[in-house]
Amino acid sequence: MTDTAERYLRLGLELDRHVDGIVDAYFGPPELAAAVEAAPPVEPRALAAAAESLLDELEDGWLRDQVAGLRTYAGALAGQSGSYADEVEGCYGVRPAHTDEAVFTAAHERLDELLPGAGPVPERYEAWRTSMRVPAEQVEGTVAAVIEEARAQTHALVGLPEGEEVELEMVRDEPWLAFNHYLGDLRSRIAVNLDLPMSAIELLHLTVHEAYAGHHAERCSKEHLLVRGRGLLEETIVLVPTPQSLVAEGIAELAPTLLLEGEGGAALAAVVHDAGIDFDLAHALAVERAAEPLGWAAVNAALLLYDKGASKAEAQAYLERWSLMNPEVAAHVVRFLGEPTSRTYVITYPAGRKLCRAYVAGEPERFRRLLTEQVRGRDLVEPAAR
Repeated sequence: MTDTAERYLRLGLELDRHVDGIVDAYFGPPELAAAVEAAPPVEPRALAAAAESLLDELEDGWLRDQVAGLRTYAGALAGQSGSYADEVEGCYGVRPAHTDEAVFTAAHERLDELLPGAGPVPERYEAWRTSMRVPAEQVEGTVAAVIEEARAQTHALVGLPEGEEVELEMVRDEPWLAFNHYLGDLRSRIAVNLDLPMSAIELLHLTVHEAYAGHHAERCSKEHLLVRGRGLLEETIVLVPTPQSLVAEGIAELAPTLLLEGEGGAALAAVVHDAGIDFDLAHALAVERAAEPLGWAAVNAALLLYDKGASKAEAQAYLERWSLMNPEVAAHVVRFLGEPTSRTYVITYPAGRKLCRAYVAGEPERFRRLLTEQVRGRDLVEPAAR
C-alpha cells in the first residue's frame, strides 16, 4: 500500500468515527480499519489539518479531488465558517444554485398534457402513480426478477466481472428509499425501504439505479479492474462527501434511461406485468422525462433550509408545491435533507445525471468508461461548462 493511499483510507475511516455513514463502503485492509476503530477518535480540526497536509503532497488528479472533498467535510465538522453552497462545492465540485420556479411550472404544464383525467396536476400525478402501485408484499419478488433481467442486459451492454452477485433485504424506518451496501468481493446487499409506496416505473428505476447498470455494476467493475487489476487501494473505500458520489449517482441515474429506453425496455416492463401490475412503459417514461426537472426542487429546498433558515415545514410545503410530492414523500425527503450524511448529498442526483448524460451522449462505450475508470467529476463538469 502506498503511503498516500493509506493516509487517504485512514482519513476517511477516521471521519466516519464522527459521522456514521461517511464511509459508504470499505473493503480495504482490515487491519487498518481495526487500528482506526481501536484508537480514540481524532478531532475534526486535526483531520482537516491532515487532509491539508495530504493535499500539499498530491499531484492534480482523482485522489486529490477526493481528499479536497474530505478536507471540506472535516472543516465543516470542526465548525470552520463557510456557506452551505461553499460546503457543497467543496465536497462535490459543483455549486448549488436556486432553480427558478419557472422551470418547474414548465414541467407542470408538460405533465398536464401527459397525465390522464382532468383537474389539478398534483392530484392527477398522484392518481397516476397510485394506478400502478406495486403492493408491498410483491416488492421483493418483483425487484428480484427485475435484477435478473437487468443483469443480463448490463452484461450484454458493458460486461460484468465473473462471480459478481447481489442479495436483497427489505427494511423499514430509513431516510432513503433504497440503498446499495457494497460488501466487497464483487458483492452487494441492496436494501429496499417498504415504508413508502412504490409505482411500477419507480420500482424499475430504483432497481436499475441500485443494481444493474447502476451502483452495484460500478462498484464490482471497479473492484475487479482497478483494485484487483491495478492495485489501486484508494478504490477500496467509497466516501459520501466527495466527487466520487457525484459520478456514482450520475451513473445510477443515467442507467435506467439506457436500459428502459433501449431495446431491453420491453423485457424489463414484462417482469412487472408478470407481477400483475398494468402500466404503459412508453407513457411512463414520457411522464418521467417531463417530471425530471422537478428533481432540482429538492436542491432548492436544501438551500431554503441551510441558506435561508427555513423551517422543515416550509421545506416540506415547497416540495409538495413544486416537486408534486405527496405529504408522506415530501416529509421523507426533508428527513433525508436533515441527515448529516445527506444534507449536501442531494445535489449529486440531478447534477450527476445531467453531467453523465452529457458525457455519455448515448454511446455505450462512454458509459462503460464511467463504470470502469477513475473518471473525475471535473472531467464531466468542465466539458459541460464549455
